Amino acid sequence: MEHFPILSAITFLPLLGVLIILSIKGEQEIVDRNAKNAALLTTVATFLFSMVLWFSFDQTTAEFQFEENAQWLGGGISYKMGVDGISVLFVLLTTFIMPLCILCGWDTIKVRVKEYMIAFLLLETFMIGVFCSLDLVMFYVFFEAGLIPMFLIIGVWGGANRVYAAYKLFLYTLLGSVLMLVAMLYMYDVAESTDIPYIIQNVVFDSKAQIWLFLAFFASFAVKMPMWPVHTWLPDAHVQAPTAGSVILAGILLKMGGYGFLRFSLPMFPVASEQLAWLIYLLSCIAIVYTSLVALRQTDMKKLIAYSSVAHMGFVTIGIFAFNVQGIEGSIIVMLAHGFVASALFLCVGVVYDRLHTRDIDRYGGLVHNMPKYALVFMFFTMASVGLPGTANFVGEVLVLVGIFKVSTWTTFFALTGVILGAAYMLYLYRRVVFGELTKDDVKAMLDMDKREILIFAPLVILTLWMGIYPSTFMDFIHVSVDNLVTQHEAAMATYHAATETLANAAGH
Repeated sequence: MEHFPILSAITFLPLLGVLIILSIKGEQEIVDRNAKNAALLTTVATFLFSMVLWFSFDQTTAEFQFEENAQWLGGGISYKMGVDGISVLFVLLTTFIMPLCILCGWDTIKVRVKEYMIAFLLLETFMIGVFCSLDLVMFYVFFEAGLIPMFLIIGVWGGANRVYAAYKLFLYTLLGSVLMLVAMLYMYDVAESTDIPYIIQNVVFDSKAQIWLFLAFFASFAVKMPMWPVHTWLPDAHVQAPTAGSVILAGILLKMGGYGFLRFSLPMFPVASEQLAWLIYLLSCIAIVYTSLVALRQTDMKKLIAYSSVAHMGFVTIGIFAFNVQGIEGSIIVMLAHGFVASALFLCVGVVYDRLHTRDIDRYGGLVHNMPKYALVFMFFTMASVGLPGTANFVGEVLVLVGIFKVSTWTTFFALTGVILGAAYMLYLYRRVVFGELTKDDVKAMLDMDKREILIFAPLVILTLWMGIYPSTFMDFIHVSVDNLVTQHEAAMATYHAATETLANAAGH
């Protein structure tokens, strides 16, 4: 694999599926069936191809691997791709989730099936590109391009208020990203290059400039995660999106914000990151407690899980800005675990919505009697969301709490409050939907999960348990890269403090 452009192949393979789908002709029923088959085969092939990264990745080095570099726009702007221990797992998460998204819309999407499949394949290319890009301009192009198919997925195949939700998503994200673009232009002017590894290793931005650069990138990543108070687009987007749209939003798109903090904010703006950590802690604690309380009051299943996602992302941000190995590793594990668990919870909502066409919690009750398989799966992922030992979330949350406890006991206290509230709203949801008497006739008529639905949930169950019971499988990938990130940050801060002390002594004399 030394000279084969594996990352480009994984990134752009879905576009081959797009071309195949565009070439399909014939009667509508045949076109729809073949479009679904082509999309599924393409996403499965992309996942299998991406497993080369899993088996070929060198876990003993923090260097970027599978690098590709070619001239692109000139002036130091190049086509450069590569992955390290942090980004490789997000690439694999993306390629793993995509076939499940195609399968979950298999029977429910009836109109514009061909265009629906094309939108998801385009989105896969853009998401993988974000995690593989090692050039600022490339990163920005992929980061922004993903907005277009997501806008269409919500706006065309969403619910009654889909247009409002799609525009809200687009405008919120675009506004934050424009500020990030301005910051990138300044960085290019200073560094005379957009090469991400080069900037990290060789360019030291002025401490005052770092503040503004950090805030500009923060504006984009905070919206993407999303952090309080720029989170309001997420519940609307989740409620209106089709089930697969909610899965990809929760599973992958929210992770781009956390990945951005790890790739840009910490290594490029270490001084600003340290000085503004208090702001991150404050916003994250508000998000954890406030959105958990809001979740307790929800009557819509999707909206409740959407607010829970905001709370979980609060754990991610406090872990990242703990500036230690435990906190950062914990935040990455929380993101990966959330990719499995939140995706599964939205799929659980999709199962009952496909049968009764309502997300109103009070319309259900007693499903354990006529849908025992569903009740078991829903219980498993409810427990995983709460952070039950033996599941993926538990590992990540414990590491985050250990990491942040070394820095701020008050932040740890509020984070623990979120854990308790998380158990309250998830168990409350499960009790109202699954337990109780089966009294409503339309609920009595609901059938248990079929083979296709079981096939979708099975790999999510396996991976959630695998990560919870034997997390070192995943942590071995990230440990060296995270350790290197923390070491670089500590060295940068030591240099800054030494320079500050020297200036202060000179001024004193």
